[in-house]
Amino acid sequence: MRLVLFSTALLAVATAGPGLAAPAFSSSAKAESNTKAALQRIKKLNPKVNAVIATDPTALQQARALDRGDRRGALFGMPVLIKDNIESIGPLPTTAGSLALSQNITNRDAPLVSRLRQAGAVIVGKANLSEWANIRSNSSISGWSAVGGQTRNPHALNRNPCGSSSGSGAAVAAGMVPAAIGTETDGSITCPAAINGIVGFKPTVGLVSRTHIVPISHSQDTAGPMTRTVRETALVLSAIAGSDPADPATAEADKHVGDFAATLSDTSLRGKRIGVLRFATGFGTNAAFDAALETLRREGAILVDIDKLDGRQEMGENEFKVLLAELKADLNAYLATTPASVRTRTLADVIAFNKANAATELALFGQETFEQAEATKGLDDPDYKKARATSFRLAGPEGIDRLLRENNVVALIGPTMPASWPIDAVHGDQISGGGAGSLAAVAGYPHLTVPMGSVKGLPVGLSFMGPKWSDAMILSLGYDFEQASKKLVEPRVLPSIEESPEIAPHLRPAAR
Repeated sequence: MRLVLFSTALLAVATAGPGLAAPAFSSSAKAESNTKAALQRIKKLNPKVNAVIATDPTALQQARALDRGDRRGALFGMPVLIKDNIESIGPLPTTAGSLALSQNITNRDAPLVSRLRQAGAVIVGKANLSEWANIRSNSSISGWSAVGGQTRNPHALNRNPCGSSSGSGAAVAAGMVPAAIGTETDGSITCPAAINGIVGFKPTVGLVSRTHIVPISHSQDTAGPMTRTVRETALVLSAIAGSDPADPATAEADKHVGDFAATLSDTSLRGKRIGVLRFATGFGTNAAFDAALETLRREGAILVDIDKLDGRQEMGENEFKVLLAELKADLNAYLATTPASVRTRTLADVIAFNKANAATELALFGQETFEQAEATKGLDDPDYKKARATSFRLAGPEGIDRLLRENNVVALIGPTMPASWPIDAVHGDQISGGGAGSLAAVAGYPHLTVPMGSVKGLPVGLSFMGPKWSDAMILSLGYDFEQASKKLVEPRVLPSIEESPEIAPHLRPAAR
């Protein structure tokens, strides 16, 4: 694999402080130097942002071994955080944020982690997440887990980082590491990427192995990269993509794996017809979205307005039925593979554990979604099979595929999410709206979010979605937009957005 620089200079920790530009890392520097710099940045910023559950005590050992070797992979010396539902060899448990898995030290690498190591990355630790990847309750607080506490948005610490890959997004935005791995069932990579102001990519389901990752849904789950640039995302994706005999969904992956960074082009948009999902706009993002559309036009894209898509509510209702049934089946199968030290062997055991430890696990919100999942009747249930067929049909063949075909466009765009909402421990997440990313999630199609500006100082992202296995094209379209727009918003680590110079004066009483 050819050497590709993923940045140009090594972090100078002594001069990099909160609110300043994030550090750069270099694959031409020693892995140990990069790793020390990342660990120092985590030590400095994590007390405020709380994005990292634990650093890996073997990180420097990993880095020194790389420096002693002759191999220089494409990610040589890159410090990477992995979401704490992804297994890795070493002393750290894989908890999914739950105290029920506090002893889940499996001493095995997920295949994607093995691929990261083979490419020269250093696994520096585990990122916090919304507990159980945000599937425990409909009243949850994104970014909270019993193990990791509450992750905060580095742009304004009173704002939510979204989830469930909350720590992955916040850590990259704050410059603790150049890359992190998140997972997504529906929105869990793209939302925290957009809300924290970075790039996030949910690949086609089946491009990246899910083995040894705490699951929700085999129909929709995938892992993907979260970085500050599309090029870095493409580099990481090239490393982690590929088939895995233990994951049947990846059977065709090798046909679609390549050097995703090499195919990026800053002229990708020229002459391309792009569908604009007008039904997914609003939520305060209109000004930033309009500016993004102008950038796309300047780059030569031909924009086609799409005003509606029937069946979205029906899709969502059936998706939820699918997630409930698959959560029970898939989590039970995963828990059966964990060490004997893990006493919770089934979803029913986890529910009982939470009740027995309600003071820590259930103090802020409940577990009604878990209880609904436990009541499902298995994957042979006709109602489950019908729900999966319906949700996929409405998202894929009659959703994204139909919109692409009928409008003669190659990709779809829209705002990823509204700007971040306040952390609310009383009412849970209070989101003012959402984009169209569920279409790609349910269909299993690729979805990229790229920074497109800010709303009152809080970052928002632009989503690019396409058909199955169009990952390389979607990345290149997003790269062209990124290079033309340059809308990355540096975090200021403000105590609250209300204290920002853009907002604070307007909250004071008028002079008399």
